[in-house]
Amino acid sequence: MRIGIDLGGTKTEGLLLAPDGGEHRVRVATPRNYEGTLEAIAEVVARLDTEAGRRCTVGVGIPGSLSPRTGLVRNANSTWLEGHALDVDLSARLGRPVRVNNDANCFALSEASDGAAAGADPVFGVILGTGVGGGVVIGGRVLAGASGIAGEWGHMPLPVAAPDEVPGPACWCGRRGCVETWLSGPGMSDDHFRVVGDRVDARRIAAWAAEGDAACAATVERYVERLGRALAVIVDVLDPEVIVLGGGVSNTPGLAAAAQEALRPHVFTDDPTVRVVTNLHGDSSGVRGAAWLWTLEEAEG
Repeated sequence: MRIGIDLGGTKTEGLLLAPDGGEHRVRVATPRNYEGTLEAIAEVVARLDTEAGRRCTVGVGIPGSLSPRTGLVRNANSTWLEGHALDVDLSARLGRPVRVNNDANCFALSEASDGAAAGADPVFGVILGTGVGGGVVIGGRVLAGASGIAGEWGHMPLPVAAPDEVPGPACWCGRRGCVETWLSGPGMSDDHFRVVGDRVDARRIAAWAAEGDAACAATVERYVERLGRALAVIVDVLDPEVIVLGGGVSNTPGLAAAAQEALRPHVFTDDPTVRVVTNLHGDSSGVRGAAWLWTLEEAEG
């Protein structure tokens, strides 16, 4: 039995994943302080241990990552996690080893394990939501990289930038023109505002485009073309068998197929074999991937 924890800014979800695929879930509010967060996770784990009738392995997906150099949380938009050794502190609180990984990596691992990319290798998981993130899975395992930032394509510059895309919008990371500033949900909304002058969120832009609104359709077309350029770099570097799209923007009708076509002119082959697909597990991928940070053999051994 494996427990996965998806540590969000407003809610903490726990999942008990049984060997036969059975699931049991618990959700609690996430306190906006560090000690409270540890207690909330401990409460969720205790309830799921009780449901399982045993102590289970625990994996945690977080909106940030652990620095390989310091072991401390960094780059977390849940800022109260910053600068803490979350895995060490949780291990002490729970009395067992705990594995902590970036939530985008957990998403990719879930979809590679038994989701839309099951059986494929390598797999690149894409988050297109409030921000833009990604995760790499090779041989069924997350690739963290030497600095723990593998898959962070949201903070590379938009490739083949046109003159009107330079220097690009300011990004919270301190740079300009990052992929995230173009391909996040707010990025799509900002682009629509710059061109049309109306402030519309990404969900409505996608819906109105599907209903035939010309301005929204043009915004989605620009978005798809930029997504193709950005994904082409991933294909050239990683050559994944499957790219899985997740996050709220991935629900845009036809986005996966359109992105697959849009990347073709930009990759270093005349016959790219990569498949771009929509996720299977939706919002559950993060918590399921956290559980998958432990193999079945490790959990049952």
